[in-house]
Amino acid sequence: MYAIVEIGGEQHRVSEGDLIKVEKLNGEVGQKMEFNDVLLVAGQGEVTVGRPKIEQAKVIAEVVRQGKGRKTIVFTYRRRKDSSRKLGHRQLFTELRIVEIQGGD
Repeated sequence: MYAIVEIGGEQHRVSEGDLIKVEKLNGEVGQKMEFNDVLLVAGQGEVTVGRPKIEQAKVIAEVVRQGKGRKTIVFTYRRRKDSSRKLGHRQLFTELRIVEIQGGD
């Protein structure tokens, strides 16, 4: 069984037991979170598609860790102007483990 769920403006295809990284969400490690923006649920030959979302369907996930991603270097260079700028950025993320998918049957 899998579902397509919208978390933080992004759509993720998830199954029970999956680990996914999403943009930073407020929550402590070990806390359970519930996501109601389920767009599709499929399993055992049945597919339920929402218009745009499925009522009574939800995905329950547990926060595994909060962290920072790898450093991204942003380098700006203007030729012949003796001008350059180097910046670094580390995006905050939340890692979630999918515990349960409850379909809107």
